[in-house]
Amino acid sequence: MQDYDKLTSFLGDWGPFQMAIFFLLSLTAVPNGYMGLSVVFLADTPPHFCRARSGNGSGSPINASLISSKLIDGSSALGSCTRLKWTGEGQVNETEECLDGWEFGKERYASTIVTEWNLVCSEAWKVPACTSVYFCGVLAGSMLSAQFSDRFGRKKTLFITLAMQTVCSLIQVASVNWLMFCILFFFVGFAQISKYISAFVLGNELLVKSIRITYSTLGVCVFYALGYAALPMFAYFIRDWRMLLLALSLPGVLYTPLWWLIPESPRWLLSQGEMEEAKAILHAAAQKNGVTPPEVIFTPDESLELMQENIKKTQRLYTYIDLFRTRNIRYLTPFSDLMANTIGYYGISLNTSNMNGDPYITCFISAATEIAAYTIAWAILKHAPRRCVLSILLLLSGSLLLFIQFVPSELPILTIILAMTGKFGLTISTSVIYVYSSELFPTVVRNMGMGAASMFSGIGGITAPYFPYFGEWCNICIYLELFQHVLFCKRNVQKKGKKSKPDNSKKAM
Repeated sequence: MQDYDKLTSFLGDWGPFQMAIFFLLSLTAVPNGYMGLSVVFLADTPPHFCRARSGNGSGSPINASLISSKLIDGSSALGSCTRLKWTGEGQVNETEECLDGWEFGKERYASTIVTEWNLVCSEAWKVPACTSVYFCGVLAGSMLSAQFSDRFGRKKTLFITLAMQTVCSLIQVASVNWLMFCILFFFVGFAQISKYISAFVLGNELLVKSIRITYSTLGVCVFYALGYAALPMFAYFIRDWRMLLLALSLPGVLYTPLWWLIPESPRWLLSQGEMEEAKAILHAAAQKNGVTPPEVIFTPDESLELMQENIKKTQRLYTYIDLFRTRNIRYLTPFSDLMANTIGYYGISLNTSNMNGDPYITCFISAATEIAAYTIAWAILKHAPRRCVLSILLLLSGSLLLFIQFVPSELPILTIILAMTGKFGLTISTSVIYVYSSELFPTVVRNMGMGAASMFSGIGGITAPYFPYFGEWCNICIYLELFQHVLFCKRNVQKKGKKSKPDNSKKAM
């Protein structure tokens, strides 16, 4: 059987059909940008202080300033989780917990899930926990989405998970407590990564090889960043968390007409024996591009051969153990690098509201940084060697993030510049790692390898919300990982040099 790309070369590389597929599939990545990071504003903690009691038990009024000295602008730490205790004699001599609840500042938000369910002090752990639950959904989706896509088709998986994301986020608006919010957030995470992977695979199967790197960077990645850039704009004008989540969820309904505009993958259809449907899609694409397709695109024998190849692949059951059978440890490198990258990426992205400066502007700068980073990643993947560029980017990014610890608090702008520059390098390296990983893994375990890489990314995402609480340990862990990566690259180069010497000596003899 001829190569599929050769059989479909009559379509051309870049016509109206390819342009439409490129744009429409990239468009499905936009909600991933603003929904995945919406927790930055939905779960932000405004300044708060203990609510004062109205009386001392005998009906006498109590001076609120004596009960709590927490200032609404957050200038004082006293009173955020404790208040001065009122004794029977009217003496203030010790502290107690905020037994009557809290008062929250309204300067920035009308409400968040923190103010709605009092997620402060002893309940503060629930704020990063809800983000970790989301990434647990991402982890589950990374493990199962490839199987769903192979079984039910790329297009069906794409639109089912798109509908799942929209419905779950709309129900999430009506959450009555933190637990309900988290459960729905898990399914939102599951749907988002499954939708992203399905769009990624479908685009790579519908587009020719020369366009795939462009699609993987300037397509889905840049559109993801555009969605991320829209998040602070929504949040600036909508300060209530329920209304904000509703405004972010409703655009998902607008994707419904894409069902009639995006076709199924002909490659997948051929592997399932649906030759006539695959031919119909290719004929429609040829008509859209203004070209005449050959009378016979696929012969019955070629379709049967492709089906038999698919059966052979399913008969040999590959497991994750197969990813570790080889002695070449470079297959393991993308896993560890991607986890470190994810910790650094989300550690910065989820912490933009806590950086010095306006959180809306900081979030927008963070998104703009990604747009520039994905553009540079496209150029690097086109022209530069993967491994050396990856090592340099990771080392520089880790060093910049570590340097933040030594910046004086009087220089908040420098802190933001260093953080965004470090994130710029992490974003580029993540794009390179995904492409590099797909090139390293053998064909028979490529989907499983990419799924495993996404799983490690999910593990990084689960732990990332807690790293701001660890202080400098976040950057230290990243730096150690980068240092290990550089040592590995140096060791790999040395091994290649040793292997080449015997070969040269044999030729000389």
